[in-house]
This record gives sequence, C-alpha cells and structure tokens, in this order.
Amino acid sequence: MRRESTATRSTGRRGTAVLLAALVAAPLAVGAPARGAEAAGPPVTEGAARIASGTGTGTGWYAGAGSTLGAGSHGPAGVAAGPGGSGPAAIPGPSAVRGLGFDLDTATIPALRERMERGSLTSTALTLAYLRRIEAVDPKIHAVLRTDPTALLQAAASDVRHRLGRVRGPLDGIPVLVKDNIGTRGLSTTAGSLALAGSPPGRDAALVTRLRAAGAVILGKTNMSEWANFRAARPTSGWSATGGQTNNPYVLDRNPCGSSSGSGAAIAASLAQVAIGTETDGSVVCPAGMNGVVGHKPSLGLVSPAGVVPISAEQDTAGPMARNVTDTALTLAALSGRDTVRPGSPGLTEAATRPAGLRGKRIGLWRLPSLGPEVDALMTRTAARLREAGAQVVEVVPPYQERLAELEFPALLSEFHRDIDAYLATRGGPRDLAGLIAFNRAHPAERSCFAGQELFEQALAAPPTTDPGYRATRAELKDLSRRSIDETLAAYRLDALAAPTNPPAWTTDCARGDNDVIPSSTPAAVAGYPSLSVPAGFVGELPVGLLLMSGDHRDAELLSLGAAVERRLDAWRAPRYLPTLPAGAPGSSGSSE
Repeated sequence: MRRESTATRSTGRRGTAVLLAALVAAPLAVGAPARGAEAAGPPVTEGAARIASGTGTGTGWYAGAGSTLGAGSHGPAGVAAGPGGSGPAAIPGPSAVRGLGFDLDTATIPALRERMERGSLTSTALTLAYLRRIEAVDPKIHAVLRTDPTALLQAAASDVRHRLGRVRGPLDGIPVLVKDNIGTRGLSTTAGSLALAGSPPGRDAALVTRLRAAGAVILGKTNMSEWANFRAARPTSGWSATGGQTNNPYVLDRNPCGSSSGSGAAIAASLAQVAIGTETDGSVVCPAGMNGVVGHKPSLGLVSPAGVVPISAEQDTAGPMARNVTDTALTLAALSGRDTVRPGSPGLTEAATRPAGLRGKRIGLWRLPSLGPEVDALMTRTAARLREAGAQVVEVVPPYQERLAELEFPALLSEFHRDIDAYLATRGGPRDLAGLIAFNRAHPAERSCFAGQELFEQALAAPPTTDPGYRATRAELKDLSRRSIDETLAAYRLDALAAPTNPPAWTTDCARGDNDVIPSSTPAAVAGYPSLSVPAGFVGELPVGLLLMSGDHRDAELLSLGAAVERRLDAWRAPRYLPTLPAGAPGSSGSSE
C-alpha cells in the first residue's frame, strides 16, 4: 500500500502530487536494504526527507532506512554481552537525538501532536529519530526484526496532511511497531517461524488497515516468541527462529516475557512511540510488566483478529503497548475504530486525556504471594500509596482459579488446531498443522534453542471443536472466568481488581525454558474482559507491573483508573541495559527452576 498515493487522491491538489512525486524521484538515495530486506517500495531519499520536513536541513539522516535488521541474525541464545562487570551498557539516551528538542522516553502522543500543529516537529523528523535509535540501540536487545522501507514516505505523507489541515486524528504521523504475527502487506509476517518466512501476506491485517487509516506510520515488525509460545512444553520467551532472542532492556541476560516480547522491549527502549502486541493469556500484559511499560488487553472483539496468526478465536486479541496510559488509550481508539466502547461509557480519548482521581475508588488486591516475597512487599507498598491518594484497597482472592487452570489448556489445544489450519490455508508454506510439524522436523534451525513441539503434537491429536466434551469445557471456562471477576467485583463493590502482573524477570536459558506460571492474567484472558498493566515499581533493577482488571467492555473506565494509578505510583524509569546482576542483588536469584 502506498500511503502517498492515498494522500494525493484525498487532497486532490496539484501541490500534494508534486511533493509526493518528489518523494520518489529525488536523486540522493540514503542507504540500501540490508540482507533479507523486502522490496516494499522506492528508496527513501535525502531530497524527499528535506522536502517533507519543511526545514531544508532536517535532523540528520538514518543510514539504514528501508533495511531489514538482521532477521535471524541474533543467534539462538542472543544474550548481548555488554562491557565488563554489571554497569550499564553504552547506549545513547533518547534525549541525545539531534534536533528534536525533547526526550523520546517521556514524550506523549498529545505532546507530539501539539508540536506538529505548531510546526516545530514533523513526522519525518520523528520517524528518522526512531529509525536512528533502532540502529543504535536494537543490537543490544534484538527487539526489531525489520523496518518498513516505506516508513519515511508514510511520514512525509502525514506531513502533507498536517500542512493541508487534513489530519486524520491523534495517531497521524506517529511511528508504530507491529508484532510479527500481525499481517502487514509487503513485510514478512512469520510468527517467528521459518515456515512463513518466504511468503509475505497479500493484505494487511484489519488492525493495520485501521492504523493506516488513522495516519500512523508503520515503522516495522517486532520479534516475538515463536508461534506465540504455543509450540513447545518448555519454550523460551522472546526466542524465534527468524529473530533469535530478544533481551530485557533493564538487564540483558533476563527474559522479556512472552509472546509480545519484542513489542514490550522495543517500547521500553524507546524504539517507537507505541507498539502492538497480541494476547491469548498474558502475552500483552506480562511483557508490559516485565519491561516496565503499559500494556492493555482489550475486551474480546474490540479489536478485529482478522489477519493475525491465531491460537484461539475464543481468547485472542491484539492490544496496544506504550510508555504511558495516555498513548495506550489513544492507540486503542485507533485499533478499534471507535472512541466509545459501550453505550454510557466514557470515550477512550476522554479516558486518555482526563483520567479520574483515585479518591473513593475501590480496588480489590489479589496479592499472589506465589510470585515471591519481594513482589509481595512491593504490593504492600503499592496498596499504601493508593490508600494515601484516597483509594480503598481491600484484599480479595477471586474464586474458581484452580478449575480455570485445569480446563484452559485442553480447550486451547482444540481451538489452535482448528484456527491454525484455517490460517495456514491462506499463506504459502505448510498448509496445515501436520505440515507445520513436518517442517520443524526437517529444519534444524527451528530446533536451535529448544527442540520440542509437544503442544503442536498434542493439538494435532486433540478433540475437534465439534466434540461435545470440548464444547462443555469451553462453556464452563467462559462461565467460571466471568463469574470469578463479576462475583468478586460485586461482593466487594469494586471498581477494579488488581494483582502483580509478573515476577522479576528470570534469566534467559534455552535449556531450562521459562518460569512463566503467572496466574494473574488468566481470569480476564479467558473471560474476554479487559486488563491493563501499569508500572508498579522494581525489585532491584527489574520492573514489576500492577495488573488491573474489570468487567466486560469496561475498557475506558479501566484505562481512566489506570491513568490515575500510573500518575500516583510514578514508577516508570528508563532502562540501563545492564549486562547482568551481581550475585546477591535483589532479583538476582530469578531463574527457571
């Protein structure tokens, strides 16, 4: 898709057509595609960037625009080695980006939009800044698989719209990274697997179409846990055969959690303004918590799943990830195509820009001491901070959790077989799950971190979704998961439930796999209800999130409350890219036992 052509048609003005022709024709090409780059558009040119920026000088040129950032080049272990000792790695800070005049770490979409409206910032300059930061920082964390060769052309088209007063909304000109299981026309969409690496989808996923319609700049694709962690019994989150291992930006030998690991790590490292992840159970909120950012799992059906590599239509949803709740809410509005989630609820834009206060709010704290004494102590401090702001915090334990844990996995096996067969039939490569299993057996690179594909094999043998036993299981899951939240909210007259999102990040180790038994995400994931992780604080150098949950389609109310919690806790801080933690440091015992 050529956004510049769309801009030309929508404006109908000769000046726009001349400008966009210049974007293609200007003679001073900047950089060539690196190995594996898709030919997804004409080269970005220095002349084009100068024209689009409107400055004549720009802010410096990104030498790798249009490149693929080493797909598959990170290696199976992929833990970046920093300088000796445990001091921070030499990573340039976002505030050092030349010519912007503000810090990418703390900039919000409303602040960026205000600068664009004043004419002191262009989308081209902002996109260049993020591209240059990817080039400088991503070799440490391996979060970005590839950048979009048309990113600067998309940005220049946005600049045209801003000049003509035809801005499409808050996301117009904002750079967005997209997880690698979300279909993006012209860019490989692999779900981390070599089986899909040679056949880019022929069309955008529905949510990408919405992002483009909102004017967002599709900056590139993020690495992910291969097949969204639904291949092996003991996977390693953040690893894929196409992208190697994504590292946690706070401590590089620690895990970023999965499966939206690249999206979470990229946002923590300020490699884009927002990113899109996907979740079946925990794969947006856990990477958000473990990488110290905000992640929202929307109510089921609020964001279209069309064009996204599936696990289960009964639980899958895409969701936004950002460094603040404001940007998260604004991105959700673009993804869903509507500002009001349900009749009578506040708008998402209002939730983003005018958060409610905490006074009088009732929050049920589900402590989950199984996540360790350091996390439990952080929850005690968090509850105290919220009470000081006027919230009423009561301790709760939602019912039916053991039964949910017993039933969820068997249901997902049947649903995965059904849904992945349907998806693979639309792509080149293996045509069904049996073919995918055979592909993995025939390609050693698929087994370079962990060899197993036990979940694939179990799904192949699982009862079909027409089986009465499966249907009874899914019906019970839906009933109990919704009751676990609804009954707790009603019994204690709560505005939301809260729980720790994650333990401190464990060390990444292909041989051991993950330590990812984290029960807090399951009730909302199975129920199809919204959940939101906001930074709660740290165990030593490692972030921990606070997971907020509420009732069906109460996304706006949850985001408004989340913004108030975020403002009260004020727990975000930029990563330091430590190579490891010294023995005895808080969180240093984290491992996959």
